[in-house]
Amino acid sequence: MATEQEFEEIYFTSRDGLRLYGRHYRPHTVSRARPIVCLAGLTRNSRDFHTIALALRQGSNPRDVFTLDTRGRGLSEYDSDWKNYAVPIEMQDVIDFMFMLGLRNAGIIGTSRGGLIAMVLAAAQPSLLGAVVLNDIGPVIETEGLARIAGYVGRVPVPKNWDDAARIIGDLFGRDFPQMSAGDVMAVAHQIFNEKNGKPVGGYDPKLSQCLSALDGPPPKLWPQFEAMKRVPVLVLRGENSDLLSKKTVEEMGLRHPRLTAHTVPAQGHAPLLRDEPTISAVASFFAQSDEPNDGVGYGTLSRSDFGHVSRLVSTSPRSTRRENSV
Repeated sequence: MATEQEFEEIYFTSRDGLRLYGRHYRPHTVSRARPIVCLAGLTRNSRDFHTIALALRQGSNPRDVFTLDTRGRGLSEYDSDWKNYAVPIEMQDVIDFMFMLGLRNAGIIGTSRGGLIAMVLAAAQPSLLGAVVLNDIGPVIETEGLARIAGYVGRVPVPKNWDDAARIIGDLFGRDFPQMSAGDVMAVAHQIFNEKNGKPVGGYDPKLSQCLSALDGPPPKLWPQFEAMKRVPVLVLRGENSDLLSKKTVEEMGLRHPRLTAHTVPAQGHAPLLRDEPTISAVASFFAQSDEPNDGVGYGTLSRSDFGHVSRLVSTSPRSTRRENSV
């Protein structure tokens, strides 16, 4: 659970009028390291990155970490038209988020759907990316995994309480994550479900299921978009038990990208939780090696000590600072 001063909350308005939510994990000292933007999976949100964001904002290479709840997820507003839950539109929200914050040449951590957005972003706005972590996603999506996800999106019952939420999460993910402790299961439950009046509620728009039911055959292969990332280093994480990203695809990614490294997360499926120390260390080392020798200006306005040029503080809460802006 998040505690005081761990992050600042950001609300901004998308170009089509939706109120979207993000977080800023600010290091305790002014950072000249590459800032990171975290993009979550199809039904997931900023909370998935809390543990790794705290780790990346401290240590020998402290850096600013931002997370974004894409439309219809987490604390972002739902879209009245489910057809807008599409990678190109969600990519535009990411572009607006980064432009608002003055970010360029940033690091991206993209889990599943977030990784697809990163690949498309590399082709559409290459200057925004400086290094990319693809968490259990690649240019080829295995139909077995996609069918499994389609089987539960929009169909998970609303839990009666947090113990019930943990039971549901254990049933959904226990097979592919056999080493999850009871504490891990409860933590993931708090990541997936929103909270209202102390009780769990849905953490995404159920209409997201219509995006999957509308698919006609297997999703297209994104090799051209992936190859647009050749100019930046890439780390691909694969869960040992993943049914969405195959070993064969990871091998092919390595053949096509000269600066790609791979890390397997043992005893985890789709998608790795980014909570274990070896994975966090692998990601931290990757970004440390990707940092460029400059004064931070090459990463945009993050060389400044504050964000007064893009936002204003509007309120505070026991767990965070909140700021708002429009694009």
